[in-house]
Amino acid sequence: MSDDFRAEPSKTHRQENFPVASRLIAAKYRPAILAYYRFARGADDVVDNGALSPDAKLAGLDLFEATLLGDSDRVEAAKPLRAILAERKLSPRHALDLLRAFRMDAVKSRYANWDELMEYCAYSAAPVGRFVLDVHGESEATWPASDALCSALQVINHLQDCAADFRNLDRVYIPLDALAAQEAAVESLAAARASPGLRACLRGLAEKTGTLIDEGARLPAQVRDFRLRLETAAIARLARTLNNILLARDPLSEKVHLSKPAFLAWTLIGVFSVLSAPAASASRPSAPRAEDA
Repeated sequence: MSDDFRAEPSKTHRQENFPVASRLIAAKYRPAILAYYRFARGADDVVDNGALSPDAKLAGLDLFEATLLGDSDRVEAAKPLRAILAERKLSPRHALDLLRAFRMDAVKSRYANWDELMEYCAYSAAPVGRFVLDVHGESEATWPASDALCSALQVINHLQDCAADFRNLDRVYIPLDALAAQEAAVESLAAARASPGLRACLRGLAEKTGTLIDEGARLPAQVRDFRLRLETAAIARLARTLNNILLARDPLSEKVHLSKPAFLAWTLIGVFSVLSAPAASASRPSAPRAEDA
């Protein structure tokens, strides 16, 4: 198991469905965000490792926590974040909250209802946005909108990958009561095409996610850092676009991820929405310095 912890995480930030420390973020903030990403991806690799038992996964996550807090040096993926937290005098709270979600993944594979799923998102998704906001010195008043946007992104990911999660991990984030309401069985996630009942269930969840996006779309106007405002606007636009795709398509049989050109196009549209906002010119800080590029 120790060899697994010494390995690099299985994915990089460039392989994610949403921007992670993109060039919209000032250079001085990107190392902290990338260190958090590396920590999160490494821990996620542990809970997604089918060769490990639940107890072994929990033990691995305990090592992530011990390394983060300075009680061990076993986990390479946790060391950069530990150093960043010490250097910038940031709390480990958001990383520890994330580990709580991963511990849930190690032992829990079904969610009874939407409330249970939102509780999971409160630890698997919300801490990510809160960490980015803390790195930028933003107010905690931004947290509710950020939590909603991050939770929406998490549910979108669950809907996009619902078939693969079931087939590869026997993990189902689709609430069981939503499936039952449409007379759809968990096993229908293994089909080549969604049944009418499953399709209705997934569409209903996407509609609920749209409400989260509505709340999260308020975030860009709430943050003070101009470049972070651009980043959050781009993410909100991408979330809306992907959720609209999920409303219209079957994730079991149709493409529900954006191509790279489409990803870039919708990112630019999100950026433009900030630049063209009538109130932006009055409140916008001066242009970023060259050293922040």
